[in-house]
Amino acid sequence: MSVYRAIYTSRPFGFDSNTLNSILVHAQHANPSVGITGALICREDVYLQLLEGPEDAVRNVMERIRRDDRHVEFQVHVEHTVPERMFGKWAMLHDPAATWIWSRSEVRDDAIERTTEAEVEGFFERLRDKMDTAGAGMSD
Repeated sequence: MSVYRAIYTSRPFGFDSNTLNSILVHAQHANPSVGITGALICREDVYLQLLEGPEDAVRNVMERIRRDDRHVEFQVHVEHTVPERMFGKWAMLHDPAATWIWSRSEVRDDAIERTTEAEVEGFFERLRDKMDTAGAGMSD
């Protein structure tokens, strides 16, 4: 069964561990009820998030995030239907080891604005493969 996938970046406004925990807890509790799964890669300088599920639910979440004042410079990089979920077991996987995405200097030099759909999907493919290799038995 195909699902709708969207990937966006934004820059955190007022980033700290409490803000991040709030975002994650909300997603991990709200997403299953609307059929959304995904992953969040974040640092204090960038959020990179993949959402998958029914198109209307994903679009609704994206619009809510776009209006959330904890996110600035919101930019959608991917929006399309895919044959299967990349993170089907995860209401919202959090990857705090985001050092393998753009460096901080690349973010400052506008790498996000120059990125391609393949590049951002590749970040999440790498995360999925890392979780598969690690034998991730966790569910959130």
